[in-house]
Amino acid sequence: MNAASQKLEIPGTRVFDGELAQKGYALNKMCFSFNNAENREAFRQDEAGYCRQFGLNAEQYEAIRTRNVLGLLAAGGNVYYLAKFAGILGLDVQDLGAAQTGMSKDEFKAMLLAAGKGI
Repeated sequence: MNAASQKLEIPGTRVFDGELAQKGYALNKMCFSFNNAENREAFRQDEAGYCRQFGLNAEQYEAIRTRNVLGLLAAGGNVYYLAKFAGILGLDVQDLGAAQTGMSKDEFKAMLLAAGKGI
């Protein structure tokens, strides 16, 4: 196996590779649509209908419905597109990072500061 075909493994994370990108295309396309205020409102008015417009599969829809961030990542969601969805819920990227790592938001912020990443 050559280096390009090997999957990098990072404990506790999912590497957003081509396979996950294909799996999450509809989900990420929908989340990108939330850049538009009218689309955010349409989603709030009829979540199920809005998800159907983008062709989300059952796994993706269930993760959206239950606000399961880790499920969204597993379903092919890219954290940068998911941030658009999180914004509808009043969450930010640090909330997503905390959920992904199993930390509280304060713990996640402290970890970033300790690593010199700032907040």
